[in-house]
Amino acid sequence: MATNTLLTNDVILKYGIMHFFNNLVASKVVNRDYEAEFGGASAKNGETIRIARPIRGVVRTGAAMQAQDITEGRTALTIATQFGADLEFTTRDLTLSVDDFSNRILKPQMIRLANYVDDLIVTELTNQSYNWVGTAGNVIDAAADFFKGPERLDNLGVATDSRIGLLCPGDYWGLAGTLTGLYLNDVATSALKRAKLPMMGNVDMYMSQNVLSHTNGAWAAQVTAMAITGTGLSTTYAAAKDTQYFVMSTQINGGTASTGDVNKGDVFTISGVFAVNPITKNTQDFLQQFVIQADVTADGSGIFSVSIAPAIITSGPYQTVSAAPVAGSAVVFKGSPGVTYKQSLCYHKDAATLAMPALQKPQGAAWAESRTYEGISLRLVQGYDLNNDVSGWRFDGLIGVLAHNPGAITRVSGT
Repeated sequence: MATNTLLTNDVILKYGIMHFFNNLVASKVVNRDYEAEFGGASAKNGETIRIARPIRGVVRTGAAMQAQDITEGRTALTIATQFGADLEFTTRDLTLSVDDFSNRILKPQMIRLANYVDDLIVTELTNQSYNWVGTAGNVIDAAADFFKGPERLDNLGVATDSRIGLLCPGDYWGLAGTLTGLYLNDVATSALKRAKLPMMGNVDMYMSQNVLSHTNGAWAAQVTAMAITGTGLSTTYAAAKDTQYFVMSTQINGGTASTGDVNKGDVFTISGVFAVNPITKNTQDFLQQFVIQADVTADGSGIFSVSIAPAIITSGPYQTVSAAPVAGSAVVFKGSPGVTYKQSLCYHKDAATLAMPALQKPQGAAWAESRTYEGISLRLVQGYDLNNDVSGWRFDGLIGVLAHNPGAITRVSGT
């Protein structure tokens, strides 16, 4: 039998964070190793920590020693967002049973919070991914379609363990006929378990409604000959190693003067600029793809001054391409201008990291408490309106997300 009048602040916080945690999907399949660097009595890192990039070297031949300088690059993980959900209810609501209150009032808000956090992570994974296999707009409706994703990761030397696939609903249902282990989960289980699909090609597979739809920029009214332009068409690791996503600046011409635009997340290739295996430096049989880092509108001459990732580096341990582009080399964007595409993903779990440190309790609040459950932290603060007998409750969290290894991510479309 349900028991009334058991709703205390601690109970509400406990049930709130459990509902929040149980409705996360993407948040549970990314790296969490750096979270401990934030907050706590012994950690004084503030809102930003620096994450070291992996060290690479080159192999020598012969007996003579060839000492290599270790040039360590770093990127920043910042706790950039405070998010929350607010509730207001009467004292009468507090006389509900725990289950009634939890399911009718608390759970819907926590589902919204969980989807907000998952959406931040999926957006970061997608916008920073410069790899995109398949034909933009085509549904994944066969295992061979999806396997283009792990194949691309193999070609780029990404570790074969801890790989994740996140499918949009359309790709999930397009692929469902080939998933012989498909079954329906109990709706009472966590969202992660409900989203779990049979493993394919050593990839843990999940379906997420938060998989991003990306809209390409309206590059040009009549796209005929977009090209890389200007000087400085390559850079060095030393110059790019500490930029957020291994970024460099360049120019693309051929846009519609003053009105054409490219969008953050647009992907393109440059004629003659092939990808290389980051370990062996062998040239691949496919062009290197690049991703636009910020929305840009063409100037009066139809030129886009863009930041792109990865940086174009032509030699050394951190080489990214077979050769630097020649001014005037053709630029080809993935998909069509102005069209929206679903962006199912295949990535290594360590391609991105999530941190959700505990918020401090505010001074002067009638009641406030932070709780951490399975690495997820939320704070609950209570207020009370004496005139109207209404209680106000606010759940708050802090979050930082960084795709610090975007080369270990690829978008996947059907073929």
